Amino acid sequence: MKIKHYVGSIRAAAAYIKKTAPGFRPDIGFVLGSGLAKAVPPLDGIVTIPYNDIPGFPRTTVPGHEGKLILGRARGHAVAVMQGRFHYYEGHAMESIALPARTLEYLGLKTLIVTAAVGSMKPKIRPGHFVVLRDHINLMGRNPLRAFHEEEFGTMFSDMSDAYDPALSKLLLSLSRKRKVAAHQGVYVAVGGPSYETAAEIRAFRILGGDVVGMSVVPEVIPARQMGMKTAALVWISNMAAGLPGCIQNHGDVLALGAKVSDDLRSVLSDFLRAV
Repeated sequence: MKIKHYVGSIRAAAAYIKKTAPGFRPDIGFVLGSGLAKAVPPLDGIVTIPYNDIPGFPRTTVPGHEGKLILGRARGHAVAVMQGRFHYYEGHAMESIALPARTLEYLGLKTLIVTAAVGSMKPKIRPGHFVVLRDHINLMGRNPLRAFHEEEFGTMFSDMSDAYDPALSKLLLSLSRKRKVAAHQGVYVAVGGPSYETAAEIRAFRILGGDVVGMSVVPEVIPARQMGMKTAALVWISNMAAGLPGCIQNHGDVLALGAKVSDDLRSVLSDFLRAV
């Protein structure tokens, strides 16, 4: 895909959303990860748009990702919820994964909160726990900014030293704990997938400073930060990583536990909209 066609796809997607939800300009966005379809916070005046209807949007192929853009209002905010996301391991190009975030920014989005199911590499961080990311290590082998720079996106050489906004992260951690959810802070290691990691890889990632591991988040956070959005990530532990006690790596189990976690996450996201 050439850059001119890419920018055209973003504008076409934004135009379709504007036509479907006239006057809607989102200021806060949420990306819901695996098993979290029911974590959409309470919203008024909901407009639901299937991804398949939005020009240029990729197609979701992973169970547990509904593939819908939900627009609504809550606590004085115009909210956009991505009910499901796209992954590099599905065969999507990095720039395609970044396209929804770029489209929402084009519509006015200022803050993006990303969620995901992740594996824990630390015994004290257990399935069902939440982790607020304070940094990431990108081992996916690609960067979503590569070869797709346009001046209106921001600088090519984007500063990632503050990829996860400290104030937003502190708030998400506090709100999670107020809901009596076990919550930690940690560093996310992003890998390409879709196979789960080996025990040797997990040992290496821990030496590098990683706490949790997953196959998403980074392709959305990097372009969001390039465009000047505030970003934060609240992930949940779906499994213990390879080589750790209690390791079970099965996507069906991820979805089952995600259904239980969704209620807590829904409450935290609702509290977040009340607090910001």
